[in-house]
Amino acid sequence: MGRVLAMLTAAAAVVACSVAAVMVRGRVKRRRKWRKVVGLLKDLEESFETPLGRLRQMVDAVAVEMQAGLVSEGGSKLKMLLTFVDDLPNGRERGTYYALHLGGSYFRIIRVHLGGERSSLEVEDIERHSIPTSLLNSTSEVLFDFLASSLQKFIEKEGKESSSSQDVKRELAFTFSFPVKQTSLSSGVLIKWTKGFAISEMAGEDIAECLQGALDRRGLDIHVAALVNDTVGALSYGHYHDPDTIAAVVFGTGSNACYLERTDAIIKCQNPRTTSGSMVVNMEWGNFWSSRLPRTLYDIELDAESLNSNDMGFEKMIGGMYLGDIVRRVILRMSQESDIFGPISSILSTPFVLRTNSVSAMHEDDTPELHEVATILKHLGVPKVQLKVRKLVVKICDVVTRRAARLSAAGISGILKKVGRDGSGGGEGRRRSIGKQMMRRTVIAVEGGLYSNYKMFREYMDEALRDILGDDVARHVVIKAMEDGSSIGSALLLASSHSVRTISNI
Repeated sequence: MGRVLAMLTAAAAVVACSVAAVMVRGRVKRRRKWRKVVGLLKDLEESFETPLGRLRQMVDAVAVEMQAGLVSEGGSKLKMLLTFVDDLPNGRERGTYYALHLGGSYFRIIRVHLGGERSSLEVEDIERHSIPTSLLNSTSEVLFDFLASSLQKFIEKEGKESSSSQDVKRELAFTFSFPVKQTSLSSGVLIKWTKGFAISEMAGEDIAECLQGALDRRGLDIHVAALVNDTVGALSYGHYHDPDTIAAVVFGTGSNACYLERTDAIIKCQNPRTTSGSMVVNMEWGNFWSSRLPRTLYDIELDAESLNSNDMGFEKMIGGMYLGDIVRRVILRMSQESDIFGPISSILSTPFVLRTNSVSAMHEDDTPELHEVATILKHLGVPKVQLKVRKLVVKICDVVTRRAARLSAAGISGILKKVGRDGSGGGEGRRRSIGKQMMRRTVIAVEGGLYSNYKMFREYMDEALRDILGDDVARHVVIKAMEDGSSIGSALLLASSHSVRTISNI
């Protein structure tokens, strides 16, 4: 009996040792997998790093490319497009005007009434609609008939007592958030689609004529009197309220910027006829490229799988359409390298399934257990992960967003450098007082959900601007966020100028 007991005891010890060994091996294996993920995170941080020295090199590159784009057509990745806007609204505009804004993921229709004073600006009505995905690769007729139909419904809802329902021809500003080579304030041809649109037969077509044709087919007595880029509309609205506004940037589905340039600096267009000596230039900065940009494997893969590969490299690092997909690609790679996210989800493997507003929600999740992160991961097919894994996801969001915000700040600083308002000395942006130099107050109008709705993006960008410019200069630079500024501003431009200005020798 004693011998049997000894044998049982020995067997139990063997089993216990085996179980312990399995447990130890499991812990070692899990630690090894976690170390691998931590290593991937470290690589991510290093490849996405934007040190101050690199940002300042990028500032210089932006300013150089801006100058090159002003000298000759095709001389720069920045198209530096003329807008034929030389007189910005001043607050004395009167009348009732309409604006239709086609953006990247939405369109808006507004009606504004102007009473001749800044305080009398009234936005009488506004509608926002998502753009059906079926329109992104439809035909020009389908797209513009849809817009015309929406505008018709908007007008039909106007009350009989509305001042805008008088028996007069309505005038419309068409805010168009895509690259256009303008030939006048009210006409211009599409250069290319961005932000996921792919209607091939429209390249080279006059955008204003396309919309006017759709309106005419419906018998609507509306005249498309202005064709305005969204950044130009934002600049117009900013300048209407604050004359120190000299540039505007849109951070939305995509990203772009415009600024006020001296006409004598626009070499590629000799002797442009303007009354103010300046003209707004649409940079189309989404296409900016420089070896100074921290391009990574994730950027390369995203670009290769996009509809416009080898194009819009800067926008794909900072635009709201792309940040979510970069985060998704990082999480997917970590899933492939380790099982910390569980089995690889087919949802997680779907391009653009993770939107940037979800990235913002995860990044700014302040609940102790990161419940918002867990909910969004569940929608991505990752139902159960440990808290430390959820914290890892927050860190990924932080790394991707910080890079985007700091690169955006460098782009803005490049504009300031070009116009002499970055504090580097000289330039038309400085004026002298007795015994010392004084910086001019400079306002940058900013619009778009990425900036207005994403607190961490906003804070990182503002912080980077201070780092690049220095506190003494940065305190003279004001970033003014606005809502619907591009749409309202387009109507203001229409109100301030009904004349069609053309330049024949571009």
